[in-house]
Amino acid sequence: MKTPVRQPLAWSSVGIFGLIAGTRALKRLAGRVQPAGDEPTQRLPGDELIAHPLASLTHAITIHAVPQAVWPWLAQMGAGRGGWYSYDGLDNGGEPSVASVVAEFQELTPGMIFPALPGATDGFTLASFDPNHFLVLGWNAPDRSWRGTWAFVLHELHDGSTRLVVRVHAGAGYEFHRLPWPVARLVVPVVHFFMERKQLLGLAQRAEAHVVRPVA
Repeated sequence: MKTPVRQPLAWSSVGIFGLIAGTRALKRLAGRVQPAGDEPTQRLPGDELIAHPLASLTHAITIHAVPQAVWPWLAQMGAGRGGWYSYDGLDNGGEPSVASVVAEFQELTPGMIFPALPGATDGFTLASFDPNHFLVLGWNAPDRSWRGTWAFVLHELHDGSTRLVVRVHAGAGYEFHRLPWPVARLVVPVVHFFMERKQLLGLAQRAEAHVVRPVA
């Protein structure tokens, strides 16, 4: 009597090769938003809000503009504000993220809400900020603990460019469309990567487009 082992092994092989190919493709796609050196492990503002995260993801991008030119784009993020600079059909109600700095969205106060979706009354809470240096958003649980944090940190480079390092932490009670955590921890990094990549490239494009170039 034959044992049915070959087919499962064949499918396992396909799955393994698919995973390898997918991982390589993601690495190539990461390109400009890949963290470098000690960026994935360096201490960043906001890390203290979730002492023992379930998961952590870090991305980074070099923007050819000084931090002061990048900051206004961070300050005005949010649906119904400047947008998220990512896939607008998914997180901005189909409205294009703004292409200019909007003065009315530059005034920040701790605890204010950055709406996650158009018309939403909830969203990301502004946990802390230091203009031109960092902005930390978080998602609150009913008991006011943090289910997740999202930090944007600006480092000025020697040539006047900015290294923008972005980190998310998932805390206890974190949910993604009600998926059980063992499934969510596999799905979230992929979804987050594609959305974050688009966002960082969008931020860089906008900040760099508004840099005042010296006249030769």
